[in-house]
Amino acid sequence: MTPPGRSDTRRFSRRDALLPVVVRAAGNKVKAGIRLNTADLSEGGAFLRSDLLFEVGETLSLEIPLVGDETLAARGRVAWVTRGGGAQSPAGMGIEFEKLSPQDRRRLTQSLRRLAQADGRKSA
Repeated sequence: MTPPGRSDTRRFSRRDALLPVVVRAAGNKVKAGIRLNTADLSEGGAFLRSDLLFEVGETLSLEIPLVGDETLAARGRVAWVTRGGGAQSPAGMGIEFEKLSPQDRRRLTQSLRRLAQADGRKSA
């Protein structure tokens, strides 16, 4: 999701994906994380729906479930936030992945393809 008034400058195409992501502020010693849902996901980042918003520029640790009972541990930076304006523009944060290894990016890409194939079968 691109917030109102912003142009879309993404390098990767996003896919709608509702996934439960565990989020922690990087460097936070607290073991428990906050569970937020994605609205969309790509090899470059995600939009996390939430009324609880981190600051732009803040670094987060993310645990993203992948197809096949795998979990991707990623690090991301809050690129933008939106307070929301109804169903078409929910509150949340745009997260840009940082330092995602080629192997993890490949795992994420494969998982996104499987999700897209599963969605195609559901709508057929």
